[in-house]
Amino acid sequence: MQQENRTEIVSRRRMLIAGLAAAGGTVALATAAAGQSMQGHDMAAMAAGPAPVDPYAAPSAAGGAHGQMMTVGRVSPEANGFDPTPMLTDWDLGTVSTTEDGRVLRTFEIEAIDKEIEIAPGVTFPAWTFNGRVPGPALRAKEGERLRIIFRNYGSHPHSMHFHGIHSWRMDGVPGAGLINPGEEFIYEFDAKPFGCHLYHCHALPLKRHMHKGMYGAFVIDPDPALHPQFADVAKSRLLGTAENAAWQELVMVMNAFDTNFDGENEFYAVNTVAYAYSHQPIRIEKSRPVRIYLINATEFDPINSFHLHANFFDYFDTGTTLTPTLRSVDLIMQCQAQRGIIEFSYADHEAGPYMFHAHQAEFTELGWMGMFDVVEA
Repeated sequence: MQQENRTEIVSRRRMLIAGLAAAGGTVALATAAAGQSMQGHDMAAMAAGPAPVDPYAAPSAAGGAHGQMMTVGRVSPEANGFDPTPMLTDWDLGTVSTTEDGRVLRTFEIEAIDKEIEIAPGVTFPAWTFNGRVPGPALRAKEGERLRIIFRNYGSHPHSMHFHGIHSWRMDGVPGAGLINPGEEFIYEFDAKPFGCHLYHCHALPLKRHMHKGMYGAFVIDPDPALHPQFADVAKSRLLGTAENAAWQELVMVMNAFDTNFDGENEFYAVNTVAYAYSHQPIRIEKSRPVRIYLINATEFDPINSFHLHANFFDYFDTGTTLTPTLRSVDLIMQCQAQRGIIEFSYADHEAGPYMFHAHQAEFTELGWMGMFDVVEA
């Protein structure tokens, strides 16, 4: 351990140990969610689940393994202004109009806002946000539409929106092309292509600081089935609003982490910002319907992140720009920063119950990046 001016810098490992000691040596146990309901992709009404069990009792199925080491207490969605559970299915579809030449024009409005958020019980972080949340709103459009993003900077630093996709250099959101100062506005406009699972993020310098502070979000472009006749059924299953798509349980998960003492190492890891959010409140999954996850890695200060599914295997579509899997029947995928893809799997042949998912870097898991699927018969 290095010292600076005789003051020891606390590492993330020591912080974890200290946190457990502060909790009196006890740990929270994950519990299966009960009494939850989901209409279509709406999961906002998920119940909190049963009361915590005796911490000295034998572990439950949901509380075993990594589940024995979790944060104590809950983060208030009301105080934060966003809730990780509705975030899973909360797509920002913008507003739709028609251009003079008859094309669909989809318009989004995004604001950069400085905001303190709670990332674990009692742990706050001075974030820079898109629309007051981390990750920013999950933007979704259809292949071939004209997109217009009205970006207003109400933050304290210059910011931008850089979209992973295909567009003009003038729309790239880098210094000299779409970077705007506090109090200013810029309009990005380009066609929605290619289809796939993408992201947007601020591209102001220093980039690692703007990314780490929370300026990123999902950007999904659904394929147009008419443009892919050989895979029309698959394309329809990804196109929001179709009967084929309604058969799927779709979730957006942005893997992220937070350096709370600004030493270049992360102290907390999560999916959709709040450590252990989906352990305390498992994600309800109907076993009769397939699952599709739009997975994005926005973690700074670590070269890779990962997703591991317990007791099951999935197909993976790297970047989501193909309608056939790039990997079949795997249970672990690694992503570098800004890498993303689509995961598809089913619990149809499983018994109902709690199934774990987490990063397969054990340190990430033990510092917040772990959750549960509550598979039900409904």
